[in-house]
Amino acid sequence: MNQLLGLHHISLVTSSAKRNVAFYTKVLGMRLVKKTVNQDDISVYHLFYADQKGSPGTDLTFFEFPGTQPTRKGTNSISRVSLRVPADRSLAFWARRFDALHVAHREITMLFGHKALEFEDFDGTPLRLISDEKNAGIPGIPWTNGPVPVEHAIYGLGTVTLTVSRLELIRTFLQDVLHFREAAREGEDTLFEVGEGGHGAQLIVREDTAHAPEMPGYGSVHHLAWRVADRDALDEWIGTIGKTGLPNSGFVDRFYFQSLYVREFNGILFEFATDGPGFATDEKESELGQTLSLPPFLEDRRAFIEERLEPLDI
Repeated sequence: MNQLLGLHHISLVTSSAKRNVAFYTKVLGMRLVKKTVNQDDISVYHLFYADQKGSPGTDLTFFEFPGTQPTRKGTNSISRVSLRVPADRSLAFWARRFDALHVAHREITMLFGHKALEFEDFDGTPLRLISDEKNAGIPGIPWTNGPVPVEHAIYGLGTVTLTVSRLELIRTFLQDVLHFREAAREGEDTLFEVGEGGHGAQLIVREDTAHAPEMPGYGSVHHLAWRVADRDALDEWIGTIGKTGLPNSGFVDRFYFQSLYVREFNGILFEFATDGPGFATDEKESELGQTLSLPPFLEDRRAFIEERLEPLDI
């Protein structure tokens, strides 16, 4: 069976690339591993934050859409994204850090047997730190030159929460098409896992029939991507998804990885992305994110693109 390997990346929308870089590098201590442009709209930045090496499964990406409206929260959405930290005591460190830096957050709670801390960035993006103290699964490598001590640093993506109007439809998609398994239930939440499981390969799904669908804007989660090993595995998924009749992109080359996009029955956008070639394709690991990277098909437009982008404080 061509099994998904866990989360690859999660893409979100920000109102300001400059404020975004300051928050995710200086407050959260994540490494900016790629500064490029939205391949579908080259007038705006596409920023990638990840672990020390830019490993698959550790990457938050942001599309900058200045002038957009704030998200109107609702159902049929990716409603919270988790970032993994090493231990329970890390959450106490982060609660103190958030207080000192005036970052909105809630109290530390339990989520399927693991300690978690929910918070929001300046756009109101719904985020969560989750402790890996009792977790097994996909590793990450903290950024050693960041402002957060390594023993508390963010080093990977964790459990993602979806809110949907039709739970049974996404259950069918996850289990029958993507080979997820139901792992647990907790109140209104159902936990699904794929591959080796653990926080780097989990979804929590909650049904909400009372609210209208989310109207995305800044602070929303655009899509989530699942890891596939290589192009051959991706081609198999292209065939599998094609048989479902769901709207999908077919093969897309994003240069740093190759992809397939599909909207499941509730309208949430999933991506399948290859582990390679990776972010070190056009930059040395030691220099990741320092300059504007462009895929080869945009390189001849570099001067035009750079003239229209606001410089960032890296």
